[in-house]
Order: sequence, then structure tokens, then C-alpha cells
Amino acid sequence: MKIIVPEAPAPAAEIPEIRRARRGAGLRLGLLDNSKSNADHLFKFLVEGVRAEMPLASVVSLRKPLPSLPADPRIIEELAKEADLVVSAMAD
Repeated sequence: MKIIVPEAPAPAAEIPEIRRARRGAGLRLGLLDNSKSNADHLFKFLVEGVRAEMPLASVVSLRKPLPSLPADPRIIEELAKEADLVVSAMAD
């Protein structure tokens, strides 16, 4: 019997290029809530976990009106302007 595994080896992770200089004493965290139930609870745990590991300068939380629609470009622009890192999450 010959067993063939159709999985390629995982590619090595690349370190992303840093495009922004971090200013001040902490990370500016952005949150994009997709408006599903419990996403707010997920974000609460996420923010608590990040705060336990590093200083946060600010947290910007914006919410889409409906989970089935893409975020309005103005929301994306605001998050890009106000945050160093953005997390988008859904929950149920």
C-alpha cells in the first residue's frame, strides 16, 4: 500500500515590513465589529489580553450596520488613520 499525503510543507512565515513608526507609549488598536451577537464580548477579551501584554495608547471600536455588507469606506479610512493594528471579528 502506498500512502500519498497531498499537503505541501507550510511556507516559512515572513516578517511583515513595518510601515508606520509607532509614536508614544503604546499601540493604537482598532476594532471592526461586524454587528453579530457576542462580537462585543470577543473584543472585550481581546482588548484585555492585549493590555496584559503591552501598553495601549488607544482603542478605536467601530461597528458595521449589517454583517452581510462590507464596511463603508469611511469606516475603513477612519480605522487606517486612527489605528496601528485593526482586528475584524465575528461571533455568534
